[in-house]
Amino acid sequence: MDQNLSQYRIFYAVAKAGNISRAAKELYISQPAISKSISKLEDSLNTVLFTRNSRGVQLTEEGQVLFEHTRDAFDELTKGEMELKRIREFNMGHIRIGVSNTLCRFIMVKYLKGFIEQYPHIKITIESQPTIQTLSMLEQQRIDIGLVVEQKSAKNMDFIPVMDIEDIFVATPSYLENLKLREGADTDVFQSGNLMLLDKNNITRHYIDDYMALNQIVANNLLEVTTMDLLIEFARIGLGIGCVIKEFVKEDLDSGRLVQLKLDTPIHKRTIGFLWQSNRTSKALDTFIRFCRAQDSRNL
Repeated sequence: MDQNLSQYRIFYAVAKAGNISRAAKELYISQPAISKSISKLEDSLNTVLFTRNSRGVQLTEEGQVLFEHTRDAFDELTKGEMELKRIREFNMGHIRIGVSNTLCRFIMVKYLKGFIEQYPHIKITIESQPTIQTLSMLEQQRIDIGLVVEQKSAKNMDFIPVMDIEDIFVATPSYLENLKLREGADTDVFQSGNLMLLDKNNITRHYIDDYMALNQIVANNLLEVTTMDLLIEFARIGLGIGCVIKEFVKEDLDSGRLVQLKLDTPIHKRTIGFLWQSNRTSKALDTFIRFCRAQDSRNL
């Protein structure tokens, strides 16, 4: 399209007014300037758009076709301007967040509750999925931000730490007691007991596998579970020894419902936080990031 938008705007105004002088008043442009613009548009399209008469101008058949298209185009532009105005006035926008089921339940919900109270007009889409998939969607720019374990190798990404988590092994007192009665007091509980871990689609599983290999911990009876919630429930009913996040079973540990197994080498803590691409920005995303920074400073 060789013609610029101003020529189409002048054409549109003249076609609606049916008169060059009225269009000139609406656009605050001189009549000669409007006539010149129309002539240039007709020359560039090699088409006559108007016929002149004593009362003004009238669209030709070709001009009517162009008018219908320009009308639709300017209607859409008007809708766009109104939408932008609405976004500014109501602080609207859209944020797409990736988060695992576990982190959503134990961490994300607290942030969402406070954010929605302050910014009720911002649309939020939650992509609930394993962290590995969230990281992939961030790279592909299919989501705006993700709540994930800190990625030291992430490039061109910004990160807000939210909390540190500690992976531990837990079981019910009765499960450990029965295991030792059955296998002997000196038994290696990891080899003789049922060890419950997240499945290999979970990034936590990779972390724990590396820890176990480094510390020569061998599991003879391994049960793989799809979610942390299910893993915690299985540990609570005495199905075996579960590798869980300590902060998510605090009440169970405090009450004695679950006990933490002692390790010769504790598992290093990890950091959970919000991750997003450094060059990706929008008003809604910036608002959410500022909110998260403020909550982090208050130790949400």
